Amino acid sequence: MTWILLIGVPMLIGLWAQSKVSGAFKRWSQVRANSNLTGAEAARRILSAAGINDVEIVAIRDALGDHYDPSHRRLCLSPEVYGTPSVAALGIAAHECGHAIQHSKAYAPLQWRMLAVPATQFASQMIFPIFIAGIFFHAFHLLLVAIACFLVIVVFNLITLPVEFDASRRAKVILRQMGMVRQGEEEGGVNDVLDAAALTYVAAFVAALGQLIYFILQANRSR
Repeated sequence: MTWILLIGVPMLIGLWAQSKVSGAFKRWSQVRANSNLTGAEAARRILSAAGINDVEIVAIRDALGDHYDPSHRRLCLSPEVYGTPSVAALGIAAHECGHAIQHSKAYAPLQWRMLAVPATQFASQMIFPIFIAGIFFHAFHLLLVAIACFLVIVVFNLITLPVEFDASRRAKVILRQMGMVRQGEEEGGVNDVLDAAALTYVAAFVAALGQLIYFILQANRSR
């Protein structure tokens, strides 16, 4: 029952959130924006209006793998976003531009997340080998190290929430102010796509927190 509540339920929430994103993107990627701008064209206009001229906009092959790379100052857009003049493409492109704007303005939560990336990557790689070794050898100190690694992941996911919510908020405002989407259906479509995407980050935090609590309980039982 403990595993179901702390691991199983968050896993189901994550799958539900992913299905919401896929469904919203599929629906609104088929609706052509009245502005007739592709994701890449919209991104160039948004960055230019924000006075950001040193961010490269590149096409990547990963479906729904759109992201902003702050270390190389690149806006990476999937084919469905880069070259498509759809409502979904404009929403996602504007969201990633929101991250670029955060970076240019030294938005604190984004700075914290960037600083936490190396520690989070290391913790993600080491947590399960350390935890399994702790259980196998009955070494409580190893279990504590594994719990510390999971705490790093939980904190990273927590920091990610305001970063993503703020980027979506910026995207909605920018698209409306720059007239890239019309009020009504198009604006509602952007909201659907970005709100669905936000659910995935909430689900990731809930899943990480559930796993942390579960491992703490397991470590206490092993002790």
